[in-house]
Amino acid sequence: MADSHSRLLRLRCFRNVHRVPSAGRSFLLLAGLLATPPSFAQSAADGIENSKNPTTESRKGFSLSDKDRSHWSFQPVQSPAVPTDAAHPIDAFLQARLKSQGLKSNPITGKRERIRRAYYDLTGLPPSPKEVEDFEADASPKAWENLIDRLLDSPHYGEKWGRHWLDLVRFAESNSYERDGAKPHAWRYRDYIIRSFNADKPYDRFLREQLAGDEFPDPNPDAITATGYYRLGVWDDEPADRELARLDSLDDLVTTTSQVFLGLTVDCARCHNHKLDPIPQSDYYRLLSFFNNVNPYKNGGPTDELELFNSPAERESHQNRIEELNRQRADAKGRVTEFETRIREELARETANGLASTGGKNKPTEEQARRVLGTEIFATYTEAKKSLESLQQQSPPVEKALAVTEAGTNAPETFILLRGNPNLKGDRVEPGFLQVLGGPEPTIPPPGKNAKSSGRRTVLANWIASRDNPLTARVMVNRIWQHHFGRGIVTSPNNFGFQGDKPTHPQLLDWLAREFIHSGWSMKAMHRLIMTSAAYQLSSQGQSEALKVDPANDLIWRFNMRRLTAEEIRDSFLVITGTLNPKMYGPGVYVEIPKEVLAGQSVPGNGWGHSSEEEQARRSIYIFAKRSLITPILESFDLAETDRSSPVRFTTLQPTQALGTLNSQFLNREAGILADRLKREAGAETRAQVRLALYLATSRTPTEKEIRRGTTLIETLQSQDHSSPETALKYFCLMVLNLNELLYLD
Repeated sequence: MADSHSRLLRLRCFRNVHRVPSAGRSFLLLAGLLATPPSFAQSAADGIENSKNPTTESRKGFSLSDKDRSHWSFQPVQSPAVPTDAAHPIDAFLQARLKSQGLKSNPITGKRERIRRAYYDLTGLPPSPKEVEDFEADASPKAWENLIDRLLDSPHYGEKWGRHWLDLVRFAESNSYERDGAKPHAWRYRDYIIRSFNADKPYDRFLREQLAGDEFPDPNPDAITATGYYRLGVWDDEPADRELARLDSLDDLVTTTSQVFLGLTVDCARCHNHKLDPIPQSDYYRLLSFFNNVNPYKNGGPTDELELFNSPAERESHQNRIEELNRQRADAKGRVTEFETRIREELARETANGLASTGGKNKPTEEQARRVLGTEIFATYTEAKKSLESLQQQSPPVEKALAVTEAGTNAPETFILLRGNPNLKGDRVEPGFLQVLGGPEPTIPPPGKNAKSSGRRTVLANWIASRDNPLTARVMVNRIWQHHFGRGIVTSPNNFGFQGDKPTHPQLLDWLAREFIHSGWSMKAMHRLIMTSAAYQLSSQGQSEALKVDPANDLIWRFNMRRLTAEEIRDSFLVITGTLNPKMYGPGVYVEIPKEVLAGQSVPGNGWGHSSEEEQARRSIYIFAKRSLITPILESFDLAETDRSSPVRFTTLQPTQALGTLNSQFLNREAGILADRLKREAGAETRAQVRLALYLATSRTPTEKEIRRGTTLIETLQSQDHSSPETALKYFCLMVLNLNELLYLD
């Protein structure tokens, strides 16, 4: 059993290491390994891993070498000199590389392409045709910068970029497994993320709040809610081995924290020294010990839910309400006790006279109480009991958040588990940082007078958020770059280790990381910096010579066209039809899901509610995130998985996407709504309706040829298919919502 458990963990580790954008061959290789006997699979995995890094031959005994420490991501962030090839620093770094390869970048693209690019990248929504026209007519040299600032100030910015973060931290509002029950108040974490991005919360603060917000002095609601980060993973409500399940949940924290914040696969050292990176097994358990005192998740209750107060006065007021309620309960209980004492005394007297019996100490029956008290007093007794029952069920209203708690101030000991087996304890370890990064051992201060936790997570958070940590700033600016250019400077955003991809522009990455820190860890400042570069504004057109030299566009000589994300596609439909509800925050909404999809659940429809049409028209980020039941249109267009950190959305092209957008109830309903909008705003003339539909979908004035094709389609549907004018217009609208120009961003 121990060997089998260890092999499974190793294979999972091998899979996680290869989860990078260019890992298609690795995925196929893994499929082959899983079809082989475990012993051979492990040997093959070890052989492949060792071939990637010759120094791993010494990993069994483990020793850090100068070569290990010299890996680019373990080095301090540098402040490289900016080349003089262009006015903008980013362009200067990029042009220097292009020049060395004899290449030239594309020209700047048109204003329409740029405004759509900016709108989708910063808000996830399309610009209105009027906004496009105004931008095209704005001849001010500051027009582009002003547009960027306006979009960064939009509340929709947090919804767009909050979604990127939710992908990373495996956000979902349910537990997974067969029952897949709802996580209490998980939506508050999602709202915290959106608010944090909109407020441009410094990234180091953002990081500290999620890892240790509850340990702040007098933590505010944001700091408490942020620690819902710890409770987002999958949870088995009836594990076969509870200790193994607890260790798996801790492994989830080590995995997510190391990959998201540090860009390292520390989890691969759970069972043995890391096969690829200079991370010994002891480092894994030293990192795990920072989390070892965290109370296991129980799906609610005082260890999973914390009350939120905006001020000490609010907390005191709540406490006063509790005390008043307790006083009322005591008074009510006293009244009931008086009645019951009287009843017992009367019954005891009757017993003494040989008239009746109470049955010893048994509670008097209702018939006995009525007889002893009389009708009027019995009615008063009954009301007193009802009042007590009501008071016992009441509690002062207070907002709660899904949050982390610890089991007191004294953390348990942590041991290295041989082969990852919880029954094979090795050496005891203390909390510690990754040895390869150097630096002093952590000092855990003694808990304060009113402390409720060990304080270990604060020490870890401060180390990760330090300006001197060589990974943190690099990892985050790489993610911001990735979502603007479609790929990171490091194309394996969760893996900056030996198996990860090397940066295409290492000096640019370091310069951006240094600027990020100097800006006060401002994410909005990084957006402005990147988007004001010429590189971000380049045309996506191909060049024959550049395609020969750099077909993957590693040197960024053009802008990479991309398909919209699943959420952008659905939200765009709502914008175009005019039904988008811009309401922000609050519990997740339940959109209509076909009964055929619901039938796939173990209990069809279980855990899926019903929201009003107005609520269903909200942005996709507010749809209830149930692990076992994903909204079909979002699933078809590659919504991120939720079981583990998803640093990259893989873009697929498959028949079910077209089938869904042509035949789904959702799209056909939206097409009908768009048809109604056209009749309302364009009038009864077909040509005007076609023009408006294309104008709304493409954010540009359609050509005469396009208008003629649209009117011809409507006429053909009526003349050949005998469709009514209403049906023909609806099908034309369905075609418009399926245009490539709508679904792809140039």
